[in-house]
Amino acid sequence: MHSVLKNTITIFLLIIAINIYAGDKDIVQTHITLTVSEAKTLIAKAVVQMPMIQQALDDGMIIIARGTTNTYIAQELLHHDIEHGTFVTGRIYPKAGGKKFGPLKMKPEIILVKGKIDSTMSFSEAVTKLQPGDIMIKGANALDYNNKLAGVYIGSKTGGTTGTFMPYVVARKAHLIIPVGLEKLVAGSLIDITNTMQEPVASENNIPSMFLLNGDIVTEIEAVKILADVTAIHCGGGGIGGAEGSTHLLVKGPKDNIEQLEKIVETIYGAPPFVE
Repeated sequence: MHSVLKNTITIFLLIIAINIYAGDKDIVQTHITLTVSEAKTLIAKAVVQMPMIQQALDDGMIIIARGTTNTYIAQELLHHDIEHGTFVTGRIYPKAGGKKFGPLKMKPEIILVKGKIDSTMSFSEAVTKLQPGDIMIKGANALDYNNKLAGVYIGSKTGGTTGTFMPYVVARKAHLIIPVGLEKLVAGSLIDITNTMQEPVASENNIPSMFLLNGDIVTEIEAVKILADVTAIHCGGGGIGGAEGSTHLLVKGPKDNIEQLEKIVETIYGAPPFVE
């Protein structure tokens, strides 16, 4: 009797092992390298596919703050190009060299009500009308991925864009979506960094303060999950010849899903730098 039970258990475990192997043999990996502009494009394509965005397009309000990644998101939502540089606030250029925008006519924040632009409302008015389920989209300057925190530089003495919308987002229980590339990962705790930046000591070059954001962070890792239902790890970065600052992802999933993702990234490879 004992030997029969032992043999039954052995056969049962063998069947489980065979099924696991059969289920896993179609799982594959791929390696993706994305430049900064390609990563912003990927994130934008993913953000507009988020269920909460689709719901708000039907019966809610979406406010898009100005920013580089948000420029790509606005283009995806509005289905037309936006002149780069006209929908940003702060600009961080190289200390020497590099390319810069000339004089541009700046665009205001974008307010979508049930999927249509409402140009009658100002940004400061729109945030007061936020309701549960509505969405605020704001990029970031720093990312603490492990703690799911993002940080935004604050140069304005009145709190700037973030200081305007955050009280309403929190009080009205609106969604805060934070699209931010892994290029903005910081070493260490963003809480410690924020505390240091806010120390009341003399500054020789106008060091900004930092505002901590806690919301739905969407990096390249979340983007590939949204777009193709695959998992990714951030496995490296950098390069030369235009790949400086690039993000390297190791992506894993069913072969069909990986092929779906590869088709998507093929359409964004070669995206030009934000400033040409």
